[in-house]
Amino acid sequence: MRQRILYAEEMWRRQRMWALLLIVIGALMSAYNVYFTMTGHRVDPQSMLIWGLYAPSGLVLLGVLWYYRRRSHVQVHDRLRVSNLLSAVEIEYEEIRSLRVQPLKVAFEPANRRRHRGPMTKPYEDKPALYIRLRRDNPRLPALVRKLGPRLAYEDTVVLPVPDPDALSWEISSRLPERLGANMGGQRRRKRR
Repeated sequence: MRQRILYAEEMWRRQRMWALLLIVIGALMSAYNVYFTMTGHRVDPQSMLIWGLYAPSGLVLLGVLWYYRRRSHVQVHDRLRVSNLLSAVEIEYEEIRSLRVQPLKVAFEPANRRRHRGPMTKPYEDKPALYIRLRRDNPRLPALVRKLGPRLAYEDTVVLPVPDPDALSWEISSRLPERLGANMGGQRRRKRR
């Protein structure tokens, strides 16, 4: 099973128009400068160079956004693999302490986490995300959290905004060792007597 991380989808949705705008403006202004040069008018060579760089920079931006979108995903196989723009982290199922599905805004409620909310997270704050709690005694935990970054991981928790967190939770919980499973809500607690 493979699911996209929605932060990359939001980045693609918001930024691709800027890349296309750079390409179009660069192409139009370069054609305009070439036309004026051919008709005998004097055109500043620096302005020709600057307008000529717009289209390639737009293509580079579009390529980086597309690569980020394709690369950011969660994949379940013999290990849980979380891929980001430049790195990928594999989490053994024995390292997972618990799973739960909650709204994404829960991850940004503590005061020290509010600064990590941004334009890429706001559209998904009310949508469910998968929270994966890792074992604190794991020696790889600090490196893993650092590699995933502050939006996807904090303390001992990995937060994954994916299109279908329930299906991902069920898939991961089916591979966990005994006595672990997903907290998908459940019944109310019994009252104390």
